[in-house]
Amino acid sequence: MQGVTVVDHPLVQHKLTIMRDKETSTAGFRRLLREISLLLCYEVTRDLELTTRRIETPLQTIDAPTLEGKKLVFASVLRAGNGLLDGMLDLVPAARVAHVGLYRDHETLQAVEYFFKAPSDLENRLVIVVDPMLATANSAIAAIDKLKERGATNLRFLCLLAAPEGIQRFRSAHPDVPVFTASIDEKLNEKGYIVPGLGDAGDRMYGTK
Repeated sequence: MQGVTVVDHPLVQHKLTIMRDKETSTAGFRRLLREISLLLCYEVTRDLELTTRRIETPLQTIDAPTLEGKKLVFASVLRAGNGLLDGMLDLVPAARVAHVGLYRDHETLQAVEYFFKAPSDLENRLVIVVDPMLATANSAIAAIDKLKERGATNLRFLCLLAAPEGIQRFRSAHPDVPVFTASIDEKLNEKGYIVPGLGDAGDRMYGTK
């Protein structure tokens, strides 16, 4: 699909399979989510711009590559997004963090906002929005809408699983925002869950129902 990158690295796919298994424990799911987020973060940041700075190695002076521009922003769609956020911060500890609090109304499947907090100067930063599931896309679209209202212009969306219906809706609403995912699953069911999916990522991560 145009604008969508599927991260098909063998380690990503292996860990995702274990996460899908309903017998995987809460602790195991949480650990795997943190591990897989490192690998996904590696891919979503693959083309970051570089500059050079002069350093002294033990042997000589060189102009060595370093990241250019302002620090990244990771925007977590609460609550499940925090499972991806933790691992990504292990890889990029200097990144700024935004939190977008949204929950899905189970009757209408629409996203309801309850919290928003973001760094300043979003217009000058790459903002990577993280949420494990791109299902109906209502939460993802609402999160991007809010971040754009605050000035963000350079955004990417990162998730574990995506449904074709969600991708289509998201790309229609925000064609300028590329999507990175570990898998495009078969479909949404009548309750708006991804099939075959892995269940509710937040519930499995926190041991709630």
